[in-house]
Amino acid sequence: MGDLDIRPATAEDIPAVVAMLADDPLGAQRESPDDLGPYLAAFERLTTDPNQRLMVAVRDDRVVGTLQLTIVPGLSRRGATRSIIEGVRIHGAERGSGLGTQLIEWAIDESRRQDCNLVQLTSDKTRTDAHRFYERLGFTASHTGFKLQP
Repeated sequence: MGDLDIRPATAEDIPAVVAMLADDPLGAQRESPDDLGPYLAAFERLTTDPNQRLMVAVRDDRVVGTLQLTIVPGLSRRGATRSIIEGVRIHGAERGSGLGTQLIEWAIDESRRQDCNLVQLTSDKTRTDAHRFYERLGFTASHTGFKLQP
């Protein structure tokens, strides 16, 4: 396999990113790769927010992974800044290659560069393989999360 480049996503990467988001049982229910309009509008909002990093992993000129890193300043924990990792996806042909580890390590390193005191993420309860992966990287399932669709 060729060299890997982890870089900020561009608008041209959005179709590949959306295809990866849709390429699992949960994503297939909630993503619409045939209508990129909402994703491109969201991408524009992300690019104007300095606390957002939508990243892609590129190998041989092909997007093979993605994640979003959000930097969140806060008051709790003595005014600590934290980061949130979201939307981690690896192309099916790359799963098991170590690419996921490289992407998460990039996010942790970037969090350190941004003086974050905590790196956090959520994962759907049904993604047991992902939970084992995150635990192997040192994350602990320390909290219960709640979501509401307004």
